[in-house]
Amino acid sequence: MSQLKLPVQTIIFDFDYTLVESSRGTIDGVNFAFGKMGLPLASDAAIRQTIGLSLPDILTALAGEAYSKQLDEFTRLFYQRADETMVALAEFYTGVPETVKALRRLDIQLAIVSQKRRDYIQGILRRGNLLDAFPVIVGGGDAPYKPNPEGLLKAVEQTNSTPQNCVYVGDSKTDAETARRADIPFIAVLSGVTPRPAFEDYDVYAVLEGVLGLLDLEPIKKLR
Repeated sequence: MSQLKLPVQTIIFDFDYTLVESSRGTIDGVNFAFGKMGLPLASDAAIRQTIGLSLPDILTALAGEAYSKQLDEFTRLFYQRADETMVALAEFYTGVPETVKALRRLDIQLAIVSQKRRDYIQGILRRGNLLDAFPVIVGGGDAPYKPNPEGLLKAVEQTNSTPQNCVYVGDSKTDAETARRADIPFIAVLSGVTPRPAFEDYDVYAVLEGVLGLLDLEPIKKLR
């Protein structure tokens, strides 16, 4: 098990399936694009499995490598729809707003590193009155796609932290691999579609049912 260096200075979160349930917006956007492109619609379950991937990877995972040449059209149509629905259809997981506010009261810095576009993240946070809690947001297009660690390290730098005093919280193997490459401790949450055994190959500090469990971790409790 990896160790958290005290004091915990910064907690960096993934977004989709970690802080919010945004699958309805993604499902809507993907199938809107597929319909316009004349492709068979994907099942809700299949699309949910791709959330957290880049748009190129979502397209090839659902339609096949042969359709990678239509990425520009897929991207244009997906965002055309997502601009209308992504923010409105997202919902925070139970306990997330309270957890975020409790962590801020402990003077822990909070940041987000996600594949989702930053303007969508900001819009969803604004709906929940949480935007001010996350002064640093690295979204899709701000850095190379995960598991490249550049976005995570960028967030560390922008919060004036060090990797050793940060922790990355995410729901997927991609998040775990990103943390490993950045040499940052990782906490897994099971609020997404990735099961607990999938994290066994990674050096994980803790596996939690959701972010609410952060408040019960000993390094966090010591700050109270």
